[in-house]
Amino acid sequence: MAGVGAHFYRPAEGTGLPHDPFNAIVGPRPIGWISTQDADGVRNLAPYSFFNGFNYRPPIIGFASVGWKDSVANIEATGEFVWNLATRELATAMNETSAPLPSGDDEFDRSGLTAVASATVAAPRVLESPVNFECRLTQLIQLTDVDAAPVETWMVFGQVIAVHIDQQWLVDGVYDTAGPRPILRAGGPASYVEVGPESVFTMDRPTS
Repeated sequence: MAGVGAHFYRPAEGTGLPHDPFNAIVGPRPIGWISTQDADGVRNLAPYSFFNGFNYRPPIIGFASVGWKDSVANIEATGEFVWNLATRELATAMNETSAPLPSGDDEFDRSGLTAVASATVAAPRVLESPVNFECRLTQLIQLTDVDAAPVETWMVFGQVIAVHIDQQWLVDGVYDTAGPRPILRAGGPASYVEVGPESVFTMDRPTS
């Protein structure tokens, strides 16, 4: 039973609210800013708001695409992609890469960002981004609901095989998470969160 005063709803029946709160509650979420290219070398760059890391060794990251989009098609065809860290400084450019351009149009050109060659994969990196993960596809999975019916969302998992980090964000060999001021998706129609040094606190795990 829902708590006293709680707004209760069943998602299949609608939320009863002006905007679905799911994305805002499960947040803020890191942005999967994914660069790819197709088999003919046509580039693509797009942000995905369902993204995270899922394994340490080997390092595996993943993002979900609601709909079969160019990023997924390119990754299926080539088996490669690059994740690029989205920061407050790059927020406007990142947002430009979310525009619904015709297939084949270059988001690097639209956003004014610089595509630079990766070290181990054919997909380009965003030069301006302070961190890039070069990845190879490990799994491409279409999601299903509780009745095993296919959902029009695909989960892409990739193993990180090469990493680029701007050296200014390595402090005594430790990566400064807040230093580049990463941005995260906070749900709602257009909300984001910026992470800065003032947001960081420490808490050690119990040892027994």
